Amino acid sequence: MDWDRFEDKFLREKGRDKGAEQRKIEKEVFDEFTADTVWKLARRGHLDFLGGVVSTGKEANVFKGWDREGNVRAYKIYRIETSNFQSMWDYIEGDKRFERVRPVKRHIVLAWCQKELKNLQTSHRAGCRVPEPFFSLNNILIMQFIGNEFGAPLLKDVELDEPSQVYRLVAEDMKKLHKAGIVHADLSEFNVLWWQEKPWMIDIGQGVPLSHPKADQFLRRDCENVEKYFKKLGVKAEGLYEEITG
Repeated sequence: MDWDRFEDKFLREKGRDKGAEQRKIEKEVFDEFTADTVWKLARRGHLDFLGGVVSTGKEANVFKGWDREGNVRAYKIYRIETSNFQSMWDYIEGDKRFERVRPVKRHIVLAWCQKELKNLQTSHRAGCRVPEPFFSLNNILIMQFIGNEFGAPLLKDVELDEPSQVYRLVAEDMKKLHKAGIVHADLSEFNVLWWQEKPWMIDIGQGVPLSHPKADQFLRRDCENVEKYFKKLGVKAEGLYEEITG
């Protein structure tokens, strides 16, 4: 791959120089397969250029970017070479939507991207506060950008004026998601953004349908995580599992 050409075309920074750390992240993310996917998205008008890294997770990096029409978007790029595909497989195995996926690293990562797209579509239709999904190709998911220039903060990093009200908002979205047939399966203050005085659920790639053999186990864990966090803030958070399932 001609890295200099790729960087000049897609990784331009407006108004500031990139640091060594960001360049290192970019080279880890954009292997030849991913770079080829970026070119394909560009040819279809879904991507013009990418700005800085908004977040770095266990399996993916999120970039702020723009499409050909100048719309700001979040581009979630799943790393193929450095993802923990065995951990990902635990959430794919048993999901009837992905029965044909083989336990091979690239197949798992590509399925995971499709999994998050489908889960976001289901969540968005159900009225949950999640980033609106727009398009995906291979290991890149394009969705609504939540936040200001640098993205919205995580719930864990903000000081809430009315934590009991926020708890109710999170609980309501969990109920909507459950009614739509999905369990987030990794919900905590680390996977909720705080934007416009509202909580927004993110990172729903591991979400499973209620038919998954571990769906109930995952739901109980989500409920425990949410209750534990809000109890620290003085909220009487209890009975969430019964509320959602009842």
